[in-house]
Amino acid sequence: MIEAVPKDAPPLVAMHDITVTFPGVKALSGVDFRLFPGEVHALMGENGAGKSTLIKALTGVHHLTRGSITLDGKPIQFRSTAEAQAAGIATVYQEVNLCANLSIAENVMLGHEVHRGPFVHWRATQARAAEYLQRLHLAVDPRAQLGSLTIASQQLCAIARALVLDAKVLILDEPTSSLDQQEVAELFDVIREIRDSGVAILFVSHFLNQVYEISDRMTVLRNGQLVGERMTADLPRRELISMMLGRSGEALAAIEGEARTRTEEDRETPLFLSARDVGRRGSVQPFSLDIRRSEVLGLAGLLGSGRTEVARLLCGADRADSGEVDVDGQKVTLADPLTALKHKIVYSTEDRKRDGIVGDLSIRENIALALQARRGVLRPLSRTELDAIVEKFMVALDVHPNNPDMLIRNLSGGNQQKVLLARWLATDPTLLILDEPTRGIDIGTKAEIQRLVTQLADDGRCVVFISSELEEVMRVANRVAVMCDRAKIGELENGPSVGVDAVLEEIGRASEVKTDAA
Repeated sequence: MIEAVPKDAPPLVAMHDITVTFPGVKALSGVDFRLFPGEVHALMGENGAGKSTLIKALTGVHHLTRGSITLDGKPIQFRSTAEAQAAGIATVYQEVNLCANLSIAENVMLGHEVHRGPFVHWRATQARAAEYLQRLHLAVDPRAQLGSLTIASQQLCAIARALVLDAKVLILDEPTSSLDQQEVAELFDVIREIRDSGVAILFVSHFLNQVYEISDRMTVLRNGQLVGERMTADLPRRELISMMLGRSGEALAAIEGEARTRTEEDRETPLFLSARDVGRRGSVQPFSLDIRRSEVLGLAGLLGSGRTEVARLLCGADRADSGEVDVDGQKVTLADPLTALKHKIVYSTEDRKRDGIVGDLSIRENIALALQARRGVLRPLSRTELDAIVEKFMVALDVHPNNPDMLIRNLSGGNQQKVLLARWLATDPTLLILDEPTRGIDIGTKAEIQRLVTQLADDGRCVVFISSELEEVMRVANRVAVMCDRAKIGELENGPSVGVDAVLEEIGRASEVKTDAA
């Protein structure tokens, strides 16, 4: 179903009948895709729908089983990303693919340095880099180390490198997942300027509000097949979700459900963990927090507010230098994550690729890691026991593909997240600390994880839930601890009359107090 064909220009990229197969898996089947100059084109679909595979087919990472690709009307078949870059196709990934230990200029101009004879003319190279950075309104010293910049500025440096390559096609894969609202707005201004210069931009994101704000056109994939191509302005949100999910918008209805509320009886459920004046110098100011069984405690705040720092102290990933922690009425010292694990406290990191999954291990081995660590090397899991655990949680969490011997790195982001949850659930925890468990995953999987969180609380466990999406925190949490500038500034009891505005008001008041004090 191809609609709303632009009449003023032929497609810059045309992919026809694209089929990509892996052993036992058909990742793409007969997909058509078009990308026009001077547009932002959103590629939509659930995790595992084939978005990443389509991009990798275009950029030479994956070999085509069947199909053809043209660029500017000429047939192409890239054998590597270097060939794709040389032809004018540049990709900026969610995890910035640059060298943090090199200077900004070295990253932006890599392979395109200004030479004087056989030597690099560094002053001229830095000046040239500054010109590209200025086009993106990024006022930084090109001699500074890239790692000294914020993630948002590093994203812009990656885009500046694409401009150096004189890209005709710019692929942005989840570019806003680690940015705050202001940084997103600034990035979108840059994207519009690049689009208006005639560059074709392929935009991948799971933030529907952002997709509707920035894109001109959408292509929707499901289960490796093309569902449709539509102009963004002509596609209602619920219809988009229905196209992505292959069913009516019940997932959206679940996500838009009412906030969780508690009765007085619920508020008196037994304490599991009590933290008093716990803090760590240079990380987070001392805070007090009670976590009860059968509740979801949300940690809300803007990026950099200290949410992750609190989580790391509660699970022993960082060691507190002040305060006390009681678990089930006994004073404990959470010296490390293994100690926390023995007290039935687990932590699912926000950076699943760096700190969560072990890409070279199978799904089965990733699920087994925490349980085997708790048991110790002298009590290895039997294969029969392990297979039963793995099957139980792969079925319960609907992990796809349902092949426990598959390397986890080959799964979609949403399925990797499910495997991480399976790893921790296999240890039978009482407290799960989930840091950004729905970041970068599709709306259907997001709804599944939200339902799982509330079900865990209903089953008597307790959950600390962290998300940059305040609306999501307010949907799943019974109670919300609000963070600002690495300090806990208040708590809110959730309910129908409590919303995101209440959290923002708390943050605003705290900011005003700090400003007045200064």
